[in-house]
Amino acid sequence: MKARRFATNKLVAALMVAGIVGAAGYGAVASVPDAWAQQQASARTEATPSAQAAAAVALPDFTALTKRYGPAVVNITVTGSSKVSLDGSPRGFAPRGMDPDDPMFEFFRRFQIPGFGDPEQRSLPARGQGSGFIIDSDGLILTNAHVVRDASEVTVKLTDRREFVATVLGSDPKTDVAVLKIDAKELPTVQLGKLSDVEVGQWVLAIGSPFGFENSVTAGVVSATGRTLPDGGFVPFIQTDVAVNPGNSGGPLFDTNGKVVGINSQIYSRSGGYQGVSFAIPIDVALSIKDQIVATGHATHARLGVTIQQVNQTFADSFGLDAPKGALVADVSEDSPAAKAGLKSGDVILSVDGREIDVSSELPGIIGMSKPGQTVKLTVWRDGKRQEVAAQLGSSSDEPVKTADAADAAASQGSLGLAVRPLKPEERTGSRDTGLVIEGVAGASKAAGLRPGDVVLAINGEPVKSVEQMRKEVNKADKAVALLIARDGDRIFVPVKIG
Repeated sequence: MKARRFATNKLVAALMVAGIVGAAGYGAVASVPDAWAQQQASARTEATPSAQAAAAVALPDFTALTKRYGPAVVNITVTGSSKVSLDGSPRGFAPRGMDPDDPMFEFFRRFQIPGFGDPEQRSLPARGQGSGFIIDSDGLILTNAHVVRDASEVTVKLTDRREFVATVLGSDPKTDVAVLKIDAKELPTVQLGKLSDVEVGQWVLAIGSPFGFENSVTAGVVSATGRTLPDGGFVPFIQTDVAVNPGNSGGPLFDTNGKVVGINSQIYSRSGGYQGVSFAIPIDVALSIKDQIVATGHATHARLGVTIQQVNQTFADSFGLDAPKGALVADVSEDSPAAKAGLKSGDVILSVDGREIDVSSELPGIIGMSKPGQTVKLTVWRDGKRQEVAAQLGSSSDEPVKTADAADAAASQGSLGLAVRPLKPEERTGSRDTGLVIEGVAGASKAAGLRPGDVVLAINGEPVKSVEQMRKEVNKADKAVALLIARDGDRIFVPVKIG
């Protein structure tokens, strides 16, 4: 690199001696031969299309956005206390020397069994940090619920270094949204956008306090919308590649128009730090929760009462669907709104109030963000045709729409490869009085994840009452069958391809 820089300096010196480059800098031209000037002019003309193309893909400049809306982003400091044993281990931890792989290890840790671990406890002060943003000039602030969880005091610091003790008006763990209030007037605020304006590939900007570094700015693009995480419940997250780290939680996600489209909430990481995948709560969800909290101090969510599965190609073939879309109902809770509406295992929910369900993970968000008592119109696929079902939603204080774990492996062509027998009298229960117990698994069924001990309750939505009936249903099927299985107290559909 030194050699290149030295060569460049020699070239510049030579040009200065020749009178081509002025001493004031590379751009100060003295006298240039006509031929050379014409050559350069021609080169500039030819380069114009490339220059225009470069301008068309120029990276966005977030300077003005940051200056205008950065002051509305706040740093949140939380103080509280946590109980630990005298040796510093968490309260109620498992007995010393217990193998972490022991089945009882997690039981002791979670439920803090008295008499285990160090019995002498003490409370130690705990501090945490996060971010938030002002949505009302009178001091209303949005942040994450997990930022202020178990807090005894919440302090909000503005960019002008003023600090305020905040009141937590309410929080909703299901959506991870919390609302704070500080006693201040004429505060800077953000502009609010909406999820419908967010497109995959667009630029977005995050402002927050990663690792306590206040008002840090990071940028990236939207990777996906409508992401549902395993523990995400009702939230259709915005996925981005914006660098988000501890302390960014609760901060705003801006679009290039300066509007907040989400609240930075989670990251996907194997190391605990940012690894290129971050998730934001859509601002529409946050504002809906905010309105409920401001009005009542808490948020409520609706409940349908079904366990659902993703519809893959094999399921689509089994039920005669044109495409693998919708949410497959694996089980219906007793006395639930779904049961009262007549939903049953094997139904595929295609839409809710006209909103199509492309993937099953969209259903929990639609139901969860509806109001308890609201009547929704469900379009379901049943017996090879569309049907309309009306369901009056219940209240979900502790039970969201459940998702079943399905065996999703591709099965090989051929027969089902199952050895089954009818249920014995002692195996019959009130909710399972018919079905066939699997005693042997081979071929396509083994590849699909079936195993001995599973109980086949239905095939392609038809309850199974005998081995002969099951054989007839398989013979009627074209490419695949969907078996409703009872396993370990749960019900799931397992797709099996057939020859």
